[in-house]
Amino acid sequence: MDKAYEIFLGELVFSPNDPRVDIVENADKSFDPAFQSWLTNKIEKSTDPEEKIALKDLFGMITDVQEKIELSRAAQEREEAERAEAERVRLAEREKEMEEGRRLSDTDVLKRASAVDTAVIDKKKEEAAEEAAAKKTFYETELTPKIRTSYGKLLQTLLPPYKAGESPASVVFNNYSQFDAQLIKVLDERRAGGDTDAGAVLDALAAEQQKRVNAATERLKSVLAMGDPMRMEGAIVKLAKEDQIDEPFLLLLEANADQAERAGAQGPAQLMRKLKNQAMDEKDKQAQTKEIRLLRKLLRAADSQEREELLTDAFTPKEVFIVPGTMENAQKAADGEQPEQEKPLPDVPPPDFINACKAVLLNFGNLDDGQGDMSTRIKQIASEAEVVATRIYGKGMTKREQQDRMWKEETTSIFDLERMEIEAESMGDKAPWATKDVNDEILPGFDADGRFQVGGS
Repeated sequence: MDKAYEIFLGELVFSPNDPRVDIVENADKSFDPAFQSWLTNKIEKSTDPEEKIALKDLFGMITDVQEKIELSRAAQEREEAERAEAERVRLAEREKEMEEGRRLSDTDVLKRASAVDTAVIDKKKEEAAEEAAAKKTFYETELTPKIRTSYGKLLQTLLPPYKAGESPASVVFNNYSQFDAQLIKVLDERRAGGDTDAGAVLDALAAEQQKRVNAATERLKSVLAMGDPMRMEGAIVKLAKEDQIDEPFLLLLEANADQAERAGAQGPAQLMRKLKNQAMDEKDKQAQTKEIRLLRKLLRAADSQEREELLTDAFTPKEVFIVPGTMENAQKAADGEQPEQEKPLPDVPPPDFINACKAVLLNFGNLDDGQGDMSTRIKQIASEAEVVATRIYGKGMTKREQQDRMWKEETTSIFDLERMEIEAESMGDKAPWATKDVNDEILPGFDADGRFQVGGS
């Protein structure tokens, strides 16, 4: 088994995908206690510091994903039990009403009929009241045990005991990107319960936020001091290349735009929004992958039509006008032959984009970014991407159709197999001989709406 474990470990380490996606798609192997025991033993015996750190990080990802999936399943089971209980109560009440109806006299029936109009009005009032009660702000909603549990591992990092040289300020600085509104609620609840350590972390967070706002204010002043809009845009590009565009900087641009609008200064307001849009575009360009850059643009798109245009442009294969500078092409040019050109390729291949969506879902769960549940929006984008990819490349064959074709054409060559595999991948699918049958539509731990009910990613 050691050899099999080594092979699987190599697949996880050298895969081009986000490791969490591969962990989920190979959950039976990743969560196998025997494999985890073998990996733990390998970490303990490793004498290479870099290898040891990398394996520890991978093992941490495996256990983190496993905990999230188990937590999500437990939450799903609890929700199903609650729905079943609610349905049982509803049926019992309905049966009670029917039984009472059988005992009513004709006079009672007429009385109830006369009360229908007022009952409808009362019902509408009750529904309106319930709807108003449901529209609580995020901060008014109660924390559930599920939410508290999901932040357990992150709280172990943020709260004492600390390693040598660590402090609340340094821990907050190093994990600043992990703080979301839900986590702040969890810490605030602990502080209200007398947890002084949680209070120290929140104080350190407030101080760090203030530092970042002050720094963003100075950067914005330097941009506006350019005077000319073109020079301001150039300053934005420079800041993006220096990785100086962050959330406080974007929020300040938005706040200044709002203030200018309220004052009736439409020109300055439009300039601020233009600078903000450019700042977000430039920040996207600094993203690690083209897939994430595209996903960010899609999340900011105003409507489905704009998303469709972005997806069509990204997925459409484009001609390459520059001939690759290979030795083969150089020799062909010297011999007077036509050099080979690369085949048209899309800026973002559909399968890579779908994998990026899966990775974001795993990393961010169902966080709300102010425009709605992130998981639901990404699931919607993935569905729209599938439609666009199908329109561009055509409908791909199902796994059964691919197998039937191979059975009928017994002389299928390895080149045909490769081409069929590439065709399947261009549709976001995989050929049946390329991998085991995996349900790619809904990842473990997600429901049919794409919700991953976990925070603290």
